[in-house]
Amino acid sequence: QVQLAESGGGSVQAGGSLRLSCAASASTYSDYIMAWFRQASGKEREGVAVISRGGTTVYADSVKGRFTISRDNARNTFYLQMNSLKPEDTAIYTCAAGNYFSLNTNMFPNWGQGTQVTVSS
Repeated sequence: QVQLAESGGGSVQAGGSLRLSCAASASTYSDYIMAWFRQASGKEREGVAVISRGGTTVYADSVKGRFTISRDNARNTFYLQMNSLKPEDTAIYTCAAGNYFSLNTNMFPNWGQGTQVTVSS
């Protein structure tokens, strides 16, 4: 089990940037595959980006070229840098940890509380 805590959400105008952070409690953090998900109001949760133990990344088509996921194993923290934000990026963003390299929500047993990101036009 690993506990996760997000930070860095907020409100920004379209075209702006935000960086989300997710701190993990487990000393075995580097063993986990980490991912970011988001859920907009009235929609299902969707995978945004995933990063493997070694740093391989996969992104949802909707964020490719704009978002970057990274991890700092020494700090037990991983990040989501979000650039060129659009109003449709508005959602609650949640980090997750698991053992499968996937953007499927069912593959992640450990979740943070979520942080709100609001992008205004």
